[in-house]
Amino acid sequence: MPETISSPSTQQQDVRQLAINFNHWYAIARSTEVTTQPISRTLWQQAIVLYRDGKGAVHALEDRCPHRQVKLSHGHVIGNHLECAYHGWQLNAKGECAVVPYLADNQKLPNCKIRTYPIREQDGFIWLFPGAVEQVNSTAPLSLPEWDHLNYIATVSVIDCEAHYSYLIENLMDMYHGHLHQDYQAWADPVLQDLQEDGDRVDAHYQAQSYYKIDKIWSISQLFFPALRRLHPEPLDVSYVYPHWTSTLGSDFKIYCLVCPISQTATRAYLIHFTSLNAFWRLHKLPVAFRRFVKDSLFGSAQKLLDGLVRQDVLMIEEEQQSYLAHPERKNHELNRALVSVQRLMRTQAHS
Repeated sequence: MPETISSPSTQQQDVRQLAINFNHWYAIARSTEVTTQPISRTLWQQAIVLYRDGKGAVHALEDRCPHRQVKLSHGHVIGNHLECAYHGWQLNAKGECAVVPYLADNQKLPNCKIRTYPIREQDGFIWLFPGAVEQVNSTAPLSLPEWDHLNYIATVSVIDCEAHYSYLIENLMDMYHGHLHQDYQAWADPVLQDLQEDGDRVDAHYQAQSYYKIDKIWSISQLFFPALRRLHPEPLDVSYVYPHWTSTLGSDFKIYCLVCPISQTATRAYLIHFTSLNAFWRLHKLPVAFRRFVKDSLFGSAQKLLDGLVRQDVLMIEEEQQSYLAHPERKNHELNRALVSVQRLMRTQAHS
């Protein structure tokens, strides 16, 4: 198993104090959240305003007007410009001052500029690159091929937790905490069988017992009637593909977690659950328009289950953070070797 070599100082740094590697793409919003009404987002202590211009293109700027430093997210979109709510100054997509409504004839526009961020709209999300501009093409947003695939039904849950991002990643990579989710998850009795790591990712391969197999129309009833459940072995694979997470249970479920660290004690993430319809081969012969209707109609069908998982996890994660803040000298006694690899990757990336 290859291991990343890191310096002694990197190895010893408290993982709960780590920053992020800025030279990656972060999912900062869902596409549907960004309209011509500006919204504010924060990515590792950087306040950012997102908006669509009059042509529908998405832009991201520092969330501050260079005039009086107030938030641009209070403002409005005028054509292709973003107008500050305070004095009506308008900025273009390059972050330059384009209009001052009370500019005198003998005055020039202020030579001021705020930061802009590279943006990509992909797989239902707005991806932002906060790093060095010359590094923007060195990586790509995490691909979600199931998002538009007609054989997969999506559910999205937002995770907002008052905790460092490391707690969330460790929670996601540690399948032994399924003890917490007995009423919400489709598997049990995980056993870590294999672990692989390099400078960009950690892959943990578990073997689990699953009660849910989508092979008949009535299969979904197993989620609601425990007496119908029959355990069978399924591979459970989880991966920390920095800075995000993916999971696959057998051939029926795929889950992604798109992580957007806000600060050392706050994290937002989007948890996307995909249920496969691949077993229903007759469905695949129906017209594409009808299959699209089925996919769209069933969007969010696992919302109750996914939100239940999130509530339970957030409670634990935030308690971990509060315990650390109160007693940072206390050390965890960890038995899952996957988390050792995960922490090593976090340290390596934070110092890249």
